[in-house]
Amino acid sequence: MSVVQILVVDDSLPWQRFVQSHLEAAPELEVIAVAAVGSEGVQKSHELQPDVVLMDVSLPGMNGIEAARQIRSVSPGSKILFLSSMNEIELIQAAFEAGGSGYIFKRDAGRELVPAIRATLLGQRFVSRSLTGWDENSNPGSKT
Repeated sequence: MSVVQILVVDDSLPWQRFVQSHLEAAPELEVIAVAAVGSEGVQKSHELQPDVVLMDVSLPGMNGIEAARQIRSVSPGSKILFLSSMNEIELIQAAFEAGGSGYIFKRDAGRELVPAIRATLLGQRFVSRSLTGWDENSNPGSKT
């Protein structure tokens, strides 16, 4: 089994550490780099071409939604999985419209992070189960 290379883009050092330590339990997943701002995430995605980008929505400067749009251009093979403490339906839709493959509510990451990464690598869309009001079968661009 090949190792899945992961870029973490989040401005919270404790959160970066949580993600790195949590992924150590899955030997097929490796954090290859960390970025603290959106523009740095775009740059590292371009340079490293990670398999997965774990992207915070709220970042200083360029937010995660805009960074994801740019990453789609510079690293089209990368799957983008958003992690956020925000659970607004419009934000989840914007994340998918920007090219996201999944959206994890940060409080659920302890139990959902590894399954979400695995699901997105299989081409499946992933949304945290606790995000009520989100219809994962809907078109993320629809205004229903």
